[in-house]
Amino acid sequence: QVQLVESGGGLVQAGGSLRLSCAASGSTFSIMRIGWYRQAPEKQRELVAYISSGGSTNYADSVKGRFTISRDNAKNTVYLRMSDLKPDDTAVYYCNAEDTSRGYYTYYWGQGTQVTVSS
Repeated sequence: QVQLVESGGGLVQAGGSLRLSCAASGSTFSIMRIGWYRQAPEKQRELVAYISSGGSTNYADSVKGRFTISRDNAKNTVYLRMSDLKPDDTAVYYCNAEDTSRGYYTYYWGQGTQVTVSS
């Protein structure tokens, strides 16, 4: 079982920055693909960015050039650095882990952290 705990959300003005953290339990963190998703009110949850076990990254077009995902395997933590924030970035941000250590896919979710960007 893997537990994910997000932190770092808050209220920020447009143009500001935040850094979200996703701390994971478990010894297989280093081989997991970790993603950040977000869900705005009355909208579907969407992928923001993910980072593979090898460090490859992928971003949604809407955040390219503004957000940076990184991981520190020694701390079992993934970060999402968000810059030049816009009101449209307002959402609950969730961390997701894809675990294949048992030979099949298992997905875990954190509880989410609220990000609110004021105009």
